[in-house]
Amino acid sequence: MTAPDSFRMTPSERRASFSLAGLFMCRMLGLFLLLPVFAVAAQGLPGGNDPARVGLALGMYGLTQAFMQIPFGIASDKWGRRPVVVFGLLLFVLGSIVCALSDDLFWITLGRAIQGSGAISAAVTAWLADATRDHVRTKAMAMIGVSIGITFAISLVLAPLLVGWGGLPGLFWTIAALGVAALAVAAWIVPAAPPTPPSTGKIPFRTVLLNPDLLRLNLGVFTLHLIQVALFVVVPATLVRIGGLEASTLWRVYLPVIVVSFLVMVPIIGVTERFSTHRQTMRGAVGALLLVCIGLVWAQAHYVALVIALTAFFSVFNVLEAMQPSLVSRVAPPTVKGLALGFYNTSQAAGLFAGGALGGYLSLHASSSAVYVLAAVLAVIWLIATWRLTPLPPRRTARQAAAS
Repeated sequence: MTAPDSFRMTPSERRASFSLAGLFMCRMLGLFLLLPVFAVAAQGLPGGNDPARVGLALGMYGLTQAFMQIPFGIASDKWGRRPVVVFGLLLFVLGSIVCALSDDLFWITLGRAIQGSGAISAAVTAWLADATRDHVRTKAMAMIGVSIGITFAISLVLAPLLVGWGGLPGLFWTIAALGVAALAVAAWIVPAAPPTPPSTGKIPFRTVLLNPDLLRLNLGVFTLHLIQVALFVVVPATLVRIGGLEASTLWRVYLPVIVVSFLVMVPIIGVTERFSTHRQTMRGAVGALLLVCIGLVWAQAHYVALVIALTAFFSVFNVLEAMQPSLVSRVAPPTVKGLALGFYNTSQAAGLFAGGALGGYLSLHASSSAVYVLAAVLAVIWLIATWRLTPLPPRRTARQAAAS
């Protein structure tokens, strides 16, 4: 049976969804390419043997993102999505060039700060919300979430190859080129969204910020990305040490891990969307994340066990990364979706910074086991919060959607 017309995307909605997902992929690939190899590749730089400084360089992007996400979202409400997104991508390209020309960890950290100051995630997701109708928006938002998961998978395979080819400078020049590609998509390919009526009354910051379910989702994305970056402060070096690998050959581990994790993720997302079991899937995924973090304490000493644990982690990560943006778009009040996504993306950016800073600090002053224990503790807190997530209402029928 074909989908009812009311649930089909229009050509304009499909173009907006695919082009904005592609824009996200280009920009997020520029972010994720560093994670699998930076801790190893940076060892040849002045200061690169200090895990705290390496973690700071990784996390600095998230710090400036956290400060600039809401201002960029508000600016896009005032001056339009396209000019704000283009300006943010110009900053991203500039920061990438600074990193590519640097031969010291300090200047790379500064370049990462400039990269992160172009905080366009909230503006892009708000652009997508503008360009889609209510009853197809969840599908469109899920495309963004899945694109981020796919991008992370690609980065795990490409990063070691790029470092082996051109070192860190070659990696950053590639990131700059991806920023230029995203800039072209934003400037010329993404269709303009239909005009929206001006908002009347004061923006309800407090209402959005203190919404219980949005708070839980903000906590979730903060925790997920803190754990992600913290793990990648220590995991690449562990793989090199116990697996006899080099930075340029880590793809041999990441490629099969990612293929298997996506084979696990796709049916889980399909069943969740079909039967609206988002709360149950969230609980299960966060519970699985907790088990993975506990297992990593033991698995770090055994190569095969570590690869299995990484496969489980990426399976869970991809499920959660695909689900949460869609959930925010469904939970947020219709008139403040952009603001809600601003808070959500700010939480994500703060998690990126905190993960780099805490992962580097614990690795230097304690051990890699301390990083995994921290991740497990945070997963427990997240699981408790997720247990109280309000169930989503059932999907509307085609007749209900057509009548709206």
